[in-house]
Amino acid sequence: MNDLVQNDAMNEWESFVRECKVCRRCSLSENRKNVVVGRGIARQAPVLFVGEGPGEQEDLEGEAFVGRAGKLLDLVLEALLFSPEDYYIANVVKCRPPGNRIPTQEEANTCMPWLRYQVKAIRPRIIVCLGATAAKAIVDKNAKITKLRGTWVEKPKNLLIMPTYHPAAVLRDSRKREDFYLDIKKVREKLS
Repeated sequence: MNDLVQNDAMNEWESFVRECKVCRRCSLSENRKNVVVGRGIARQAPVLFVGEGPGEQEDLEGEAFVGRAGKLLDLVLEALLFSPEDYYIANVVKCRPPGNRIPTQEEANTCMPWLRYQVKAIRPRIIVCLGATAAKAIVDKNAKITKLRGTWVEKPKNLLIMPTYHPAAVLRDSRKREDFYLDIKKVREKLS
């Protein structure tokens, strides 16, 4: 019986990915090379990292957080002894905004059903909002990452949210590095 449930969940996820890849709900689909659904094992990972949207490298490869920001995130996760089964990485929007600009509110709203599906399917205990766009989409549309980062936000059904800086912001401003590391460390400690 358990195998049947797992097979159904896998078939639903594969169907979700296929639907994402043909999505034309907003203008971001016009210039994309790939739809970037996420990265990781999409089976009940306890932590879901959510970024803003794919960058150039992600658009080329079709996988989330594989550019410089992703390499920094991977280093921090490795240093804090996260295993690949501990997390899944996604974005608010699944297509690259032109010139790596911040997605508009309309684009984020249009893509939110995809992210909601991912949250429902993965059922994380913790969501880490990587940057202001993710915090605004998940916590509050008026969220300020500099004020909210590093503090736990509780949502119904025992879901915890940790807003922190986006790794790209850390690469641009090394003064954010320690805060970013400490925020992800809090997530690791909560998992333990």
